[in-house]
This record gives sequence, structure tokens and C-alpha cells, in this order.
Amino acid sequence: MLLIEDLVVEIDNKLVLKGVNLKIGEGETHILMGPNGSGKTTLLRAIMGLGRFKIVRGKIFFDGQEIQDLPPDERAKLGLGIAFQRAPVIRGVTLRQIGKYIANGEHNLENISRQLKCDELLDRDLNYGFSGGEMKRAELFQLLLQAPRLALIDEPESGVDLDNIAIIGEAINLLLGKKKVVEKKRAGLIITHTGHILDYLNADKGHVMIDGKIVCEGNPRDLFDQIKEHGYEGCLECVKCRGLYEN
Repeated sequence: MLLIEDLVVEIDNKLVLKGVNLKIGEGETHILMGPNGSGKTTLLRAIMGLGRFKIVRGKIFFDGQEIQDLPPDERAKLGLGIAFQRAPVIRGVTLRQIGKYIANGEHNLENISRQLKCDELLDRDLNYGFSGGEMKRAELFQLLLQAPRLALIDEPESGVDLDNIAIIGEAINLLLGKKKVVEKKRAGLIITHTGHILDYLNADKGHVMIDGKIVCEGNPRDLFDQIKEHGYEGCLECVKCRGLYEN
């Protein structure tokens, strides 16, 4: 579904992604881990076509189509969607209004709102005065209504309490079709820093990004356990010893 080949990206003349290769198959959920500043969010934004960045080299394919030169709205129409770590505040537009605009008819707005406990947020300006948990639920609410084939989710557990993480985990499972048979299996790429979201969803593969490169891949739970024990420094030393990393 998603294929990234040797992606090199710079922001303000500084290299941020330094040759990223990634493959995500239909129906797969992938976890992306790494220290702050390693390029995780830049990768998601480059896939979606958002923000100020320049692709120096490399290609991004979605369902076999090269998309790195397409604007974000065209990528969304193809079936990509994103939930931000820090979503923008939009005054004058309510969550209900934007939900009705993006809904593709697969999910009922009221049902999804109740499931994500967004009823009290529907008629408020988007993200204005929202708590961390409310903002995350509002992001997943919009993503569920859009029902993209590939969901890009940036740190869904960041800044939220354990009760909200459980709700968000349930929403991601619903979004990715983990609880029902869907005609076209959806895929997801989820950034996590704390690893808490792994307790609430089944991920197929994990990736560790350090200094703009994916340096390690494997079972996401095993990778996170190693990171908790040895830190990202230990992860980098490991790949250096295996000859897989160069500055």
C-alpha cells in the first residue's frame, strides 16, 4: 500500500530525513519510535504533503501511484489521512461542521461521537480550549469519519490520561478494521514516544528512527522493551555494532 524509497528531506536547508526506506502492506499496522528530533513527524508530514519541506531525493508510492508531487487534498482523496500530535485551533468552525464535511458515509457521526465521548465537543470551535485528551479524541473522530485507507497518527497518547488512551486505542482499532471484516483492509503508521498505545492495539511491525534514518525493525513490543531497558543510545550502539548505521 505504501512504499517509500530512499527519501531525503530537508527543512530550511537542514537535512532531516536521510534516506528513509519503508514498506507498509494492506491491513498492516506499523509503529514508529525514536527520540525527539529524529524526524518521525517530518516523515508523516512528507507522506501527507504538509508543511515547509523539500524532497531532495526519493519517491513515495501509494497503491502503486507516485504521490510526492501531489498536493495534500489529492492525497486525501486517494485515501490518506492524518491525526496530528498538536492539532491546530480553528475558530469559527465547529467539530460538528467539519465532521459533516469530511464524512464519507461509512460511519454515523452521532454514533462515532458517542463512542469517542465527543458529544460535548461537537458544537465548540475546533480544538479551542480543548484539553489534551479532548483534542486527541476530536482528531480520531475526524479520522474515523474520513475512513482513510492509510491512517498516519502522530503520538496519540501524548498529553492524555490512561482513560483517554483506552478510548483512543479502541478508536484506532475500529479505524483500522481490527474489530470487523472490511472490504479493503486499512493500514496505519503510528508514532509513539511513551509506548502506552501498544497496550491497546495489535501492531504488526515496529521501526526505530534515529537521526533521520530507520535503523532497526522488528516486533514493536520487543523493540520498545529494549528501548525502555537500554534507551535509544543502546539501540544506536547495537546497530553500529552490526554495521547498519553510518553518520
